[in-house]
Amino acid sequence: MILKQKNEVPFFQFPNLAKYVDIRHGVFTRNGGCSKIPYHHLNISPGVGDEESCVKHNRRLISQCMEEKELVFANQVHGTEILIFSKDDPAGPPVLTGDAMVTDIPGRMLVIQVADCQAVLLYDPVQQVVANIHSGWRGSIKNITARTINVMEKRFGCEPRHIIGGIGPSLGPCCAEFVNYRKEIPEEFWKYKDKSDCFDFWAATRDQLCEAGVSDENIYSGGLCTRCNTNLFFSYRGERVTGRFGALIGLR
Repeated sequence: MILKQKNEVPFFQFPNLAKYVDIRHGVFTRNGGCSKIPYHHLNISPGVGDEESCVKHNRRLISQCMEEKELVFANQVHGTEILIFSKDDPAGPPVLTGDAMVTDIPGRMLVIQVADCQAVLLYDPVQQVVANIHSGWRGSIKNITARTINVMEKRFGCEPRHIIGGIGPSLGPCCAEFVNYRKEIPEEFWKYKDKSDCFDFWAATRDQLCEAGVSDENIYSGGLCTRCNTNLFFSYRGERVTGRFGALIGLR
């Protein structure tokens, strides 16, 4: 991934998305904000126990890095609800509870908040549509990624072969241990397990994208494990009480 910095706030970009001038995107680290331990420093979630003033300040910082665009947040619940913001219905749904967002409206940055789960960023340069997906292990099992692509197809006329995707920093195959996997994870996902009880959900998401019609060559996986890199990212598995970092994408 490409490391950028603006106003002393670092963030990563996917090489395959960074070349497109019609979008802005970024995966922020935990650094550059004002939150105190254990939410240090760039926590953007108000629901983890951090001071409200710090969260607001940190959100302003990431907005400034994204050209002062409007930030759109969802109440993430590990479900399958997909929030749609379209030019013919810019207000979107009345209740912003969901785990994926799709829009064709310029100037709106779709924000996913994570601390081990994947943020999957999607862009169709033909139809000018972006999506952002919150996919933890529950989201992977429910295949929220394919569900989101289906919405992009049916609602916005996107063709999966045109979609560019990025899989963000998250719990890697080195640390995604599920000792109760026989009860928690369907057998069809056991092929992603190594000889221990660790699962490769990066590979699972890539496969789900490809099965939905996205070209493998259009997918970039960041390959950064959040638990192994708590100097860069928040990790619930690694820290328990911690913040959430943001992954954003939007049309200019």
